[in-house]
Amino acid sequence: MLSRLYDPAVRGAVTSAFPYLRAVLYDFDGTLADSTELIMRCYRHTMAAHLGECPPDEAWLAGFGTPLETQIARFARDPREHDAMLATYREHQNEHHDTLLRPFPGAMETVAELKRRGVALAVVTSKHRRSALRGMDLCGITDLVDLVVTPEDVENAKPHPESVHFALTRLGVAPGEALFVGDSPHDLVAGREAGTLTAAALWGPFPREALLAERPDFLLARQEDVLDLVAGRGSP
Repeated sequence: MLSRLYDPAVRGAVTSAFPYLRAVLYDFDGTLADSTELIMRCYRHTMAAHLGECPPDEAWLAGFGTPLETQIARFARDPREHDAMLATYREHQNEHHDTLLRPFPGAMETVAELKRRGVALAVVTSKHRRSALRGMDLCGITDLVDLVVTPEDVENAKPHPESVHFALTRLGVAPGEALFVGDSPHDLVAGREAGTLTAAALWGPFPREALLAERPDFLLARQEDVLDLVAGRGSP
C-alpha cells in the first residue's frame, strides 16, 4: 500500500499514474451520482409519516453507504413498522428519483476515459440492483461498467469487505491492482479491509475529517483526479 496521501489541492504530490492499477471500483450514491437531496427527502418524508417528526439529518447521514434496510432498522420500533417504513421510502423514491438524481460533473466522462484506457470497472453499491441500474442509466454509465455488485450478491454489505472481494474475484484482479473510490467512511473501510488502494471523494456529503479518519490513500477533489492515478493499457 502507498503511504503517501495524494491531495489534489497540493499539485505535484503525484506526478504520474500507477501502471499496476488494473481496476477501479466505484461506490455509486455520493460518488458517481449526486443523490443526496433525493435520499434526504425520502428520509424526512418517511420519518414524518411514521414517527410524526424527523430526527436530525445527521442521524441519517451517519449511515450513508449502508443498505436501506440497515438504515431504516435504526429508527423503526418493531418489524412491522420497519417494513412499512421501507415501503414508504421506496414509494417516495420511485416518484422523485428521475428528477432529483443526476451524475456529478465529469463522472460519465471520467468513467468513459477509464474504459477507453482498458481499465476494468465495477460499481460496488449498497443500493439494490433495480434501483442501482436505474440510477446508472440516468448517469449514462451502465454500458461502460463491467460489473455491478449489490447487496443481493453478498451476505455482508459495506463496510464489510465481502462486496469488494466479490468484485475483485469476478474481475480477475488482485486487491493490490485495484482502486476503490467512495465518498463515505464505509466505502474506505471496505476497500482497505479488502486490500485495495482507497480514494476518498471529497464532493460527497461527508466532511473531510470523517474521511481522513479512515486513512484513505488518496483524496480526490474532482472526478477527473482518478485519471491521474490510473494509466491503463490504452493511455499515451
